[in-house]
Amino acid sequence: MNETRRVLIAADKFKGSLTAVQVAERVTAGLRRIVPDLAVEALPVADGGDGTVDAAVAAGFERREIKVAGPLGQEVTAAFALRGDTAVVEMAEASGLQRLPAGVFAALTASTYGSGELLRAALDAGARTIVFGVGGSATTDGGAGMLSALGARFLDEEGEPVPPGGGGLAGLARADLSGLDPRLSSVELVLASDVDNPLTGPKGAPAVYGPQKGASPDDVDTLDAALAHFAKVLEAEAGPRAAAYAAAPGAGAAGGIGYGALLLGARFRPGIEVMLDVLGFAPALERASLVITGEGSLDEQTLHGKAPAGVAAAARAAGRPVVAVCGRLALSQEALLGAGIERAYPLTSVEPDVARCIADAGPILEQVAARIAEDRLS
Repeated sequence: MNETRRVLIAADKFKGSLTAVQVAERVTAGLRRIVPDLAVEALPVADGGDGTVDAAVAAGFERREIKVAGPLGQEVTAAFALRGDTAVVEMAEASGLQRLPAGVFAALTASTYGSGELLRAALDAGARTIVFGVGGSATTDGGAGMLSALGARFLDEEGEPVPPGGGGLAGLARADLSGLDPRLSSVELVLASDVDNPLTGPKGAPAVYGPQKGASPDDVDTLDAALAHFAKVLEAEAGPRAAAYAAAPGAGAAGGIGYGALLLGARFRPGIEVMLDVLGFAPALERASLVITGEGSLDEQTLHGKAPAGVAAAARAAGRPVVAVCGRLALSQEALLGAGIERAYPLTSVEPDVARCIADAGPILEQVAARIAEDRLS
């Protein structure tokens, strides 16, 4: 074997089984079973959704924790990541589905207020660039809660604040953005997301993602109408840009928090592209002779902005071969090659029982990684 061989592990989490950091640890262990002295560099990645702060911390960012409001208003401890004057804020830390009690959904009332508190904490910490990763939300409030936490006011006909959540926006009469934190105007805010949906309509946040958050068909209609009304009222306050943002790619991300971020002046970029920049992927790629990426399920969604597709595209552009690990594989070899992945190694190739793959993902992943070493490195 060529002694300069160096493997870069740039994989996302296996949702429900392993964090991205644990995936890297298990793959490293499996590779070194076959090639004990193999040079391995681990760069856990994320696409803006849950796990984004953990990936930044693994890359050398400092973890900062604060108390914020969860999606139902309860106090939760949430984290953001900071390095120099760059912060990585993950909305799921404050407003994600994992912040709801097991089996509880609140499609109409869940709020993004805590996400705004996280952004404010990043500003307090001196951030001049904020990467705002959105995904995995419990909310469909168009970012109204987040904007409220940053100083905006959303009032009903009586001049009282509307209730939290997307449902409450149906009673919105007036929006006042004059109290927004002035520091926002001098910060570079990057909206990092793996979805490009608009705010409303058949491809909007309520219709596409509402059911995942417990929204019934009637709830979806209610939320869609409420968010459309929200954008209309904001148009009266902020001008035509508010209507343009509602139709813009990314506005529907994470229950419409993308829309709120765009109103704050955020620039929308695919989450994995942003995170690869922030994590220092390019120099790590230069040092690598083989890249191993992956996530829990390699499927049609992977091809649309998920982490493995972003890693593979960047690696292919640099002329580096890529293989992938995954829990389950639902892509053809042709689709994999089209994405720049030479071969995928699913856990099910070692253990056909999916339930066992989920329960024992770590040891099985080590076996899979040993196979990669036998195929590619020995």
